[in-house]
Amino acid sequence: MNFDHPAFAPYRALIETLELARALPALDALNALAAARGTAQARGLPLRFCVPGGRLSARDYETHILHTGQVPTRADTWHDVLNALVWLRFPRFKAALNAAHGEALATETDTRRGRRRDALTVLDESGVWAISRDPALPELLVRRAWHALFWEARARVETDMRFVVVGHALLEKTLAPYPSMTGKCLMLISDTLDPDAADAQAATALATIDTPRQLAPLPVQGIPGWDAANASDAYYANPEIFRPAR
Repeated sequence: MNFDHPAFAPYRALIETLELARALPALDALNALAAARGTAQARGLPLRFCVPGGRLSARDYETHILHTGQVPTRADTWHDVLNALVWLRFPRFKAALNAAHGEALATETDTRRGRRRDALTVLDESGVWAISRDPALPELLVRRAWHALFWEARARVETDMRFVVVGHALLEKTLAPYPSMTGKCLMLISDTLDPDAADAQAATALATIDTPRQLAPLPVQGIPGWDAANASDAYYANPEIFRPAR
């Protein structure tokens, strides 16, 4: 597999340790790393990756992790292995997501997923941290002022912003990237662009998320350097990808 896409930069050490470029890892390898790192879920239970015991609903999946610390993982699918990768790299954020699902489930009166769980699921699958030292830059992103952000303010974006993909479905897409790939942003204003610091900040920021409407869309291939073709301003003129705000 090709893990050269910039989205995998925060995961590079784990990718090399697990030798993911060669093959899918065994659950034992994932669990050995989780144990070595002391990875735990929100209630402090040691996190372990386990063979799924049948098909679980989203509700049962989140509840199982919260009550047991076991993450049902199909070791023969990149989707689940990349989910494990995010757990290993950003455990505070993933634990907070799981805990937030549990809290939201406790308030739901039927099997329909509420707007808060919709938002949490979007972040889990397609989330991107948009970390910025300059509050003006995320405002351009929210307004979908793509040319102004990624071309006119390109140097500032490269200096004062960092984008971290934490959605495992989006990570899976970057294995074979295409221009219209879109993530959903959790905005983080910070003095540091360090992803490790962002892990704790993002976990705290989840408390403010109640609906998917709060998560701005981001065509990730437009991020400077994430696609060689975006070195031209014409790249941002495609309205099918870089859609203006409605």
